[in-house]
Amino acid sequence: MKILVPVKRVVDANVKVRVKADNSNVDTANLKMALNPFCEIAVEEAVRLKEAGIATEVVVVSVGPKTVQEQLRTAMALGADRAIHVETEEELVSLSIAKLLHAVQLKEQAQLVIFGKQSIDGDNNQTGQMLAALADMPQATFASEVKIDGETIVVTREVDGGLQTLKMPLPAVVTVDLRLNEPRYASLPNIMKAKRKPLEILSIPDLGVTLKAHQTVLKVTPPAERKAGIMVSSVEELVEKLKNEAKVI
Repeated sequence: MKILVPVKRVVDANVKVRVKADNSNVDTANLKMALNPFCEIAVEEAVRLKEAGIATEVVVVSVGPKTVQEQLRTAMALGADRAIHVETEEELVSLSIAKLLHAVQLKEQAQLVIFGKQSIDGDNNQTGQMLAALADMPQATFASEVKIDGETIVVTREVDGGLQTLKMPLPAVVTVDLRLNEPRYASLPNIMKAKRKPLEILSIPDLGVTLKAHQTVLKVTPPAERKAGIMVSSVEELVEKLKNEAKVI
């Protein structure tokens, strides 16, 4: 079984981002970039399925400029067998990404596509679902447990009321949540091996996909500064402020 894992390059989760002076976008110049944390979980799950003898190959794919190859090499150091880079300098929206991934899936014919449930930059939580719709594949989102049973996949997913278990035929799309696993650290020998693993570079025309501008960013602004808290001297004063100033009780 072949597993396809789309991954994304994002600003490191520990870095505080800032907005450009012209409010056109987020300023990522000279910031530390990393593999999206949810994508790391997806790669880890795919590698574990391979180590268990269920999968035979793990392929990672990313869309973006040449710099995303750094994150693809990271994914290969974590255990992926090879990588595909769809190179573009454009900042694409979720639907465009899904269309490109659909073309890659048609080329690769993977039996399972594992996404992180969302990226920590845009937080859109759309691409996996859009790919499933375009490819007409069954999907399970927010997976906290994944089991392969022959030609079917059993996914336990987190919902508002607790846990829901779905059984679907393969091929299928799964988006994973935090509770699924704990990603491993890439060892130095595996980092060195990743430099020699195959990385295929494709362009948008190579995939035969025509993209349109579905949306335009008008303005990006930072969140408002939080006001300083107020110290009160007694419970009575707290209740009075909650009742008369905040009007929450």
